[in-house]
Amino acid sequence: MRMHDERRFKAVRNRGRLVSQWWLDGVAPLGGQSFVPLQTHRGELKILTIHNKYKYRGGEDEVREAEERLLQSRGHQVRPLIFDNEGIRGVSALVSGLSAPWSQASYRRTADEISSWRPDIVSVHNFFPLATPAVHYAAARAGVPVVQTLHNFRLLCPSAVLFRDGGPCEDCLGKIIPWPGIVHACYRQSYSASASAAAMITIHNLLKTWQKQVTLFFTLTEFSRQKFIQGGFPPNRLVVKPNFVPTDLGPGRGESDFVFYAGRLTEEKGIPLLLKAWRAAKPRGRLLLAGDGPLAPTVRAFAENTDCIQYLGQLSMARTLEYMGNARALVFPSLWYEGMPRAIIEAFSRGTPVIANRCGSMTEMVRHEETGWLVESGNCGALADAITAAFSEQFDRAVMRSAARVEFEQNYTADRQYDLLMDAYKVVIEAKLLQ
Repeated sequence: MRMHDERRFKAVRNRGRLVSQWWLDGVAPLGGQSFVPLQTHRGELKILTIHNKYKYRGGEDEVREAEERLLQSRGHQVRPLIFDNEGIRGVSALVSGLSAPWSQASYRRTADEISSWRPDIVSVHNFFPLATPAVHYAAARAGVPVVQTLHNFRLLCPSAVLFRDGGPCEDCLGKIIPWPGIVHACYRQSYSASASAAAMITIHNLLKTWQKQVTLFFTLTEFSRQKFIQGGFPPNRLVVKPNFVPTDLGPGRGESDFVFYAGRLTEEKGIPLLLKAWRAAKPRGRLLLAGDGPLAPTVRAFAENTDCIQYLGQLSMARTLEYMGNARALVFPSLWYEGMPRAIIEAFSRGTPVIANRCGSMTEMVRHEETGWLVESGNCGALADAITAAFSEQFDRAVMRSAARVEFEQNYTADRQYDLLMDAYKVVIEAKLLQ
């Protein structure tokens, strides 16, 4: 293994320790204040979670719900405050985007919830487009610490994915006004919608909302953390906390004749690339795809006209994990940086290796030819070769499956997640008490 890879993997193994180190050293992340580690606040916490649901249910929705169930199972009170995009179905991109920078209704709704329930912490997941950063102001004004999980790059990029024209794009990174996103109509392929999303970013950059109204940010990988630092976010408030899988069914057998895809069916997820690579590979097994999204009709038609491909539609979590455990590999051809794909963690929990592009967070999660295969991003031939390798008997499947399972046990369990959450929550509560 190359030296820089060794350093990278060592950093990955240590992810999340920023919070723990602050805790152990007695140094608050805010303003360089010193404090005595909080010993008395070990009992029940009241956590208000805020989330704006997506049109297509995805990983962020699953992560938020899993985190809530985990906290409740450990004796904490959790109350979700949900904003639903169903309320703007049929509304034009321009109209729905005009309120993206601020919603007085969301401010009032959040303030009322805080006033009546008096939570210890407000945990924000997605706030776009209905909740808006007004929810952060409502919490901060009430004196409640705010923790924002950065599932994507919404605060840096109008489209939230740092992706354009089939590949990663960082043209807006570090700009107070992300004007390239408007020029290229990056959000919903609409100039007006992109302008609205860019306005939200610009206004809150100028107001320094993220420096003043948020106590702590969770990023999902060190890669993501570095992108936000490049984007001007305060490094001492950015803490790596990976996603996790709440249900551990143990390793599967992986003896079926298929590779499996589970996730949104969109361009940036690499669906067209996957279908093309499958035709080029002509493997001995099958490709099974599960999920929903704009490209669902394309996938369905392709499956109907191509041997050895089956489209399963949207599956329950139980069924998804069942397929994960039986698959020879999970194929995850995403072309954008990703936050931290739950599908990869789910595969590792079942001991299933992963085929992924050498791009963004995937380079931290997958170890080439140890827990799966990393291929050149966007390279159809390389992806086809990796798919073929998954059906080959030349690699030691038992060893690779064991390594994938160990990766899960070390980094992505519920116990690991809970420890990281409690470390962070203790820090932000103590920092607030000292203000």
